[in-house]
Amino acid sequence: MSDVLRNARRIVVKVGSSLVTNEGRGLDAQAIGNWCRQMAALAREGREVIMVSSGAIAEGMKRLGWASRPTELHELQAAAAVGQMGLAHIYETQLRAQGLGSAQVLLTHADLADRERYLNARSTLLTLLSLKVIPVINENDTVVTDEIKFGDNDTLGALVANLVEADVLVILTDQRGLYSADPRKDPNARFIDEAKAGDPELERMAGGAGSSIGKGGMITKILAAKRAAGSGASTVIAWGREADVLIRLAQGEAIGTLLVAGTAKQAARKQWMADHLQLRGAVVVDDGAVAKLREAGKSLLPIGVVQVTGDFDRGDVIAVRDAQGREIARGLSNYDSTQTRLIARKPSSEIERLLGCPGESELIHRDNLVLV
Repeated sequence: MSDVLRNARRIVVKVGSSLVTNEGRGLDAQAIGNWCRQMAALAREGREVIMVSSGAIAEGMKRLGWASRPTELHELQAAAAVGQMGLAHIYETQLRAQGLGSAQVLLTHADLADRERYLNARSTLLTLLSLKVIPVINENDTVVTDEIKFGDNDTLGALVANLVEADVLVILTDQRGLYSADPRKDPNARFIDEAKAGDPELERMAGGAGSSIGKGGMITKILAAKRAAGSGASTVIAWGREADVLIRLAQGEAIGTLLVAGTAKQAARKQWMADHLQLRGAVVVDDGAVAKLREAGKSLLPIGVVQVTGDFDRGDVIAVRDAQGREIARGLSNYDSTQTRLIARKPSSEIERLLGCPGESELIHRDNLVLV
């Protein structure tokens, strides 16, 4: 565990409703303040931290005087709308006390399923991190439907880890970590210090639903770790009230259960880009651009593009070919095919004039490009 956490530069922290709201009794300012203090300590070390926080529905239930979680979607949405006000305020207050800016980001599954919205969300989060602002993310429960809701914030945490290519996903929960069986029912349950994310045996071990306040249980955390591992992020499941848990984890201390990603971060990204996405178009680039991509690891700028083929949208994966037609790379395009044709062979400084609106200076950013 020591190397995985000690070397992590970008960390997604997910905390559940039962912890955030002290088992439904209301937002726990002291606990949230402790997590914010620890995130500030990590930020001062140069790490980038994103918080995925549940609690809006639970806080809304308290404010509305509801003793039990409703089952009707419109009631859940109403509770979320009421509770989100308090949730955003308390994080903003606690992070500001630590000298940090904060930002509220509400997402739905549709935001990450649509490639353009996916790229917009990614760009926003990375910009916030570059500005030393802590994004506080929650599912947009006010507008979700059965078709688009994540289902639990463990899944949301994993999707965010994939979105920003985090090194580690830390899931803070009301349990010490993962056991071979439910320790409340089986005195012989064995604590699992470390395992491989995606191991089918873990799903068999995982228990059922969580508390009456939250929606998930250990099974959602197991599945979230499996999902996060797809982009090379390992996952730690730990007790959220452990003293200085985030700081100690970052120092390499073994706390909770570590579920190790079986694929390295870079290899996972390469596999995703190279093998699992259909190509809807291509650009042919000049020899200078080929050299910068291959030898210098640079982004692809519009000025290096000499030809555009296919009909693609912003966010689609396109091939990058040399003058002989050989594919040298592929990546996510920041522009659709029509826009690409307009800005091809032009300097990036001309993009706003040509398109009538500001845009990215790169056609394909080096973070979204893989050599083949």
